[in-house]
Amino acid sequence: MNFREQIQQCTCMPTQESNNSYKPDTILESFITSIWCGANRFLHTEQIRGDRALCKIFDWEKAPGQDVYKRYFRKFTEENNKGTAKYFFSWLFREINFNYFTLDIDSSVILRYGDQEGAEVGYNSKKSGRKSHHSIIAFVNDLKLVANIQLRNGKSAASTGFNEFLDDTLSIFGNKKVGLVRLEHALPILFKRQSPNKRLG
Repeated sequence: MNFREQIQQCTCMPTQESNNSYKPDTILESFITSIWCGANRFLHTEQIRGDRALCKIFDWEKAPGQDVYKRYFRKFTEENNKGTAKYFFSWLFREINFNYFTLDIDSSVILRYGDQEGAEVGYNSKKSGRKSHHSIIAFVNDLKLVANIQLRNGKSAASTGFNEFLDDTLSIFGNKKVGLVRLEHALPILFKRQSPNKRLG
């Protein structure tokens, strides 16, 4: 799928200034590979660090340690995040031979512990008074793929930024056509009121 070439061509991602730094393509490839191998914490990424076979397969000089990932991901800003996500979502759907699909859009509250950027106290049916993010996510269930996602602060209503999110999501598909949009219970009335002339393809 030429993933490495796509990473190298993406101008939205933070760059590595030092000649001794790991290249972004090595960082992302190895990070995703560690997830495939079962990592769900930064500490777990150390499991592939000494795996010479994986390094040879992916043509890495060596695999990064957990601190490399932490330092690199801290460089991302909200602007970097949005641009990078849109770039790779668009590339992924261009590569898939699939058209006239159903787009599902849902919003959900994500409980947060500690002090995380954007997390605020808002509606939370499970733990009132806790900080949270109120996410909105678009996905193509037929392909089991996420098409777009946005984290909003915990005080956001389900309708916050909906039109902008929908426009952004539809632009990701390029020439692909959306045949049907299915919305969670909090969104259908909003869609009818705010988007009466919205064309989906």
